[in-house]
Amino acid sequence: MRTYEKSRAKLAEAKQVLAGGVASTLRGSMKPTPLYVESASGVMVKDVDGNEYIDYQLAYGPLILGHAHPGFNEKVSRAMAKGITYGLQHDGEIELARRLTEVLPCADKVVLSGSGTEAVMLALRLARAYTGKQKVVRFHGHYHGWSDSIFTSFPSPDMMQKATSAAADSVPPGTKGQSEHSLEDVILLPWNEPETLERTLREHAGHIAAVISEPVMCNSGCILPLPGYLEKIRELTRELNIVFIMDEVITGFRLSPGGAHGRFGIMPDLVTVGKALGGGIAVSAVGGRKELFALIDSEQVSHLGTLNGNGVATSSALAVLELLTENNAAVYDKMESNTIKLVIGIRELFSKHGLRGVVNQIGPVFHFMFIDEDEVTHFDTFQKRNSARYAKFAELMLEEGVLVRPNGLWYVSTVHETAHIEQTLQAIDRVFVRLTEGG
Repeated sequence: MRTYEKSRAKLAEAKQVLAGGVASTLRGSMKPTPLYVESASGVMVKDVDGNEYIDYQLAYGPLILGHAHPGFNEKVSRAMAKGITYGLQHDGEIELARRLTEVLPCADKVVLSGSGTEAVMLALRLARAYTGKQKVVRFHGHYHGWSDSIFTSFPSPDMMQKATSAAADSVPPGTKGQSEHSLEDVILLPWNEPETLERTLREHAGHIAAVISEPVMCNSGCILPLPGYLEKIRELTRELNIVFIMDEVITGFRLSPGGAHGRFGIMPDLVTVGKALGGGIAVSAVGGRKELFALIDSEQVSHLGTLNGNGVATSSALAVLELLTENNAAVYDKMESNTIKLVIGIRELFSKHGLRGVVNQIGPVFHFMFIDEDEVTHFDTFQKRNSARYAKFAELMLEEGVLVRPNGLWYVSTVHETAHIEQTLQAIDRVFVRLTEGG
């Protein structure tokens, strides 16, 4: 039986000086307690109690190369020896910008920033400045960062709106403390419903600056776009002078070197990327059409950030892109193959144990849920999942030495191997026994 006493003690200590006891609110939801890490390498994490885990949380997405990747660390360490940040320009900015325009199909130019939230903020600002309009269409269950202007109530066990309210005809905020007026420009729609989208865009085209969408609803069921849906967004936004922003903070560099828009062959006006781009170092970017970035070139739109394009950020991103694309990006086939083995195994275990569930997968990312449905292709259906049962599953998986996020989203890295997949399936098999026995 694993114990977590040292992690519990660390949490109690942290709460004396660190608000909430954790550095990001959603981390506090882990059961039986938020873990404190002693070290991590490859796919393995070791906590302060000496427990080791195969990691499928991967720091909520950035660690596409796993922990402490030697090639990555060596490249970043070399860059750090030259100085970490200058507040001046350096070759790394040019090299990274050039590389991003090479791998992201929609990117004539890019800007560099520090987080996915910041990238989205800039993309929205560019869209409003370019169109001269204010409204933004976004979708139920999508996540675009935590800034006041876009953060709406989010239906996740580790990121749930707890104490907010909104009028019946307004958009519910994601947290207390948001400006009462911050979401007045947001139009919230169901995703994968082309008729609703078209009706809304045509009725309000004169006021809508942008449609922002994740290409895959990774956080909310890993729901894929229905055939033709993203193409419909592209067609309508182009016709109606609306900027199409594809938020690829999760899918960027995970589904292919060119992200989801490269994989699907869809060309948004702007794309936001982050998470996997930095391999664990804070960096993000916005790429897209040169006409929008002319607003920054002419200084009509300000893009600020003390640490934008710093040496560590640019070197980390360049290292990630180099390692992901070597040998004709062969590592993507490995990641997807291992993910498919894991997903097929989970589905077989559902059948073996008489449990109802759905696993939605694309590339090296999937969402695993307990639900009395045969498929989940819409957000309303995803809302019917048994999130409490999955949270219990995640807690029991910790006892088996497997670290997964309590909301059901799994990531597979370049360093997960077949042996890790087999160990994980054996652990799930044992946990399913306990779940069916009420354990």
